[in-house]
Amino acid sequence: MAKEEGAAIELRQRKKPKSSEYKESAKEKKIDDTAVPERAPKRVYELTHNNKTVSLKTINAVQQMSLYPELIASVLYQATGSNEIIEPVYFYIGIVFGLQGIYVTALFVTSWLMSGTWLAGMLTVAWFIINRVDTTRIEYSIPLRENWALPYFACQVAALTGYLKSNLNTYGERFCYLLMSASTYTFMMMWEYSHYLLFLQAISLFLLGSFSLEQSDKVHEVYKIYIFSLFLGYLLQFENSAFLVSPLLSLVVALVLVKCLQLNVKKGTFVAKIMKVINFYLVCTLTVTLNIIMKTFVPHKENGYMLKFLEVKFGLNMTKNFTMNWLLCQKSLQAPSQDFFLRLTQSSLLPFYILVLIICFLSIMQVIFRRINDKSLKKTVTLEDGQIGERPEIIYHVIHTILLGSLAMVIEGLKYLWTPYMCMLAASGVCSPELWTTLFKWFRLRTIHPILLALILSMAVPTIIGLSLWKEFFPRLMTELTELQEFYDPDTVELMTWIKRQAPVAAVFAGSPQLMGVIKLCTGWMVTSLPLYNDDDLLKRNENIYQIYSKRSAEDIYKILTSYKANYLIVEDAICNEVGTMRGCRVKDLLDIANGHVDCEEGDKLIYSKYGRFCHEVKINYSPYVNYFTRVYWNRSYFVYKINTVISFQS
Repeated sequence: MAKEEGAAIELRQRKKPKSSEYKESAKEKKIDDTAVPERAPKRVYELTHNNKTVSLKTINAVQQMSLYPELIASVLYQATGSNEIIEPVYFYIGIVFGLQGIYVTALFVTSWLMSGTWLAGMLTVAWFIINRVDTTRIEYSIPLRENWALPYFACQVAALTGYLKSNLNTYGERFCYLLMSASTYTFMMMWEYSHYLLFLQAISLFLLGSFSLEQSDKVHEVYKIYIFSLFLGYLLQFENSAFLVSPLLSLVVALVLVKCLQLNVKKGTFVAKIMKVINFYLVCTLTVTLNIIMKTFVPHKENGYMLKFLEVKFGLNMTKNFTMNWLLCQKSLQAPSQDFFLRLTQSSLLPFYILVLIICFLSIMQVIFRRINDKSLKKTVTLEDGQIGERPEIIYHVIHTILLGSLAMVIEGLKYLWTPYMCMLAASGVCSPELWTTLFKWFRLRTIHPILLALILSMAVPTIIGLSLWKEFFPRLMTELTELQEFYDPDTVELMTWIKRQAPVAAVFAGSPQLMGVIKLCTGWMVTSLPLYNDDDLLKRNENIYQIYSKRSAEDIYKILTSYKANYLIVEDAICNEVGTMRGCRVKDLLDIANGHVDCEEGDKLIYSKYGRFCHEVKINYSPYVNYFTRVYWNRSYFVYKINTVISFQS
């Protein structure tokens, strides 16, 4: 990464292009001015009508870059008088790390609520910290939107867990409802993909309402929170149509409509069972129908590339599109590696998670089977009953973790949503006497009283796990804390220094979107593209600028760059001479496929091109390349060329 040089570089760390973590974090680059909280309130209008970041384009930076957290941080920075005490960058970092503390605390509370003991919370925190490589990305990319959003989602889950408990008093319900409402809305404001995660939660609650009739009223109250948060977010986020066409809104509206149309039928009868099946079918049909209608009549450009990506990901379609294939090659969008499961197994998280999940799932299936057979169920589950699957909060969490786990098995980047859930569920399970009682009831243990043995194991098992984790991982954590590491990339620092000292203030730079994000951030100079993937025009720009690594003529590249009013071109040696570990996933390979210079259908057969690869040819300094481009700076990693305004053809 570039060495921290001022507030901007400290806020947006950058790894080398080969690093998958850099590629992932590069998607979340934000412009320099918004990274400093003290200046944001004075420039809200400029941010919403920004024409000083991307050449020939005015963008709403607040909406497209999800800068709401930075705006809130700027207000807090001035309102608390922190501008006289601490530098903006450290205030910003402090807020983000403070939110991570809230995140872990919310997981602690949720685990405590589910198990009834603080031991579960302590074990959750221990597993979260030990598996931090797979639970959070805060260590190497502080300003990611998920680092702002997921703490609020964890608070929402904690409030929802308390709200679903059967033995909660009225005041407790009101507190949980208010906390859930506030955290749901805040979560939506912080992350552009929040409504997709809440959609999975809504599916879990829908299935909970189908299995647990006593909680159906509470579940519908949560649906109202979704609707209110969606419309409030729509109004405050510049009438963001993404909320109107989201599957969450379609599902919730369908559930509310079916609830209104539902007939009052005596429970347990054959007619009631048929009506439940019909209601389930109506909800699914109405959800799809409403979503299609909304997307037909509401103008939107919301994540159209995401649907195309999923089609290609699951083999439903094939494409030569550069952007789509580039996304498919990202490590975070592929299936998780064996190392991921190995790390979870070494920390003992995965084995205990599977054990708890199997017991809870089988208990839930047992409860459902008893409902189908019209067997009476107790309204309040006691420890002696040995039926952990009757608790509504357990049903919800089991369904939700299965949904998240299923997605994480396909896309590795989603492990940061699933692994914290694993920590919480596994810890609450092994610390819950009800889980052990359920297991012993199945085996009909008679030698020792099952309740007594369950109480002993619920304290002994987490204690043993904790001691083993302490012995194995605590020395490693202490060693890591004593190691002061610094990411250092002198070539990038030299490039930024040269731009600040030598480039004209009005200059426009062209290059890879990731590098352009760093240049805008560290220097403030205008660029031709940014690493944002929610704008069709920027996606097209990125693909066009990437042509500097393809087999195109100097004239073609010149026309592309001048069409975006670029004055300087930066060629990265790491991309031009990239040696990829994955076959066909280098940038130049993807460009050759998109441009028809490689025939994938015939076993990657090379097709003749009369032009050499531009990034190689331009370094040789011969005609016609020197007619269009003049090298003005270079080091081991970067070559900077001035784009000539007056073309002089040399022999």
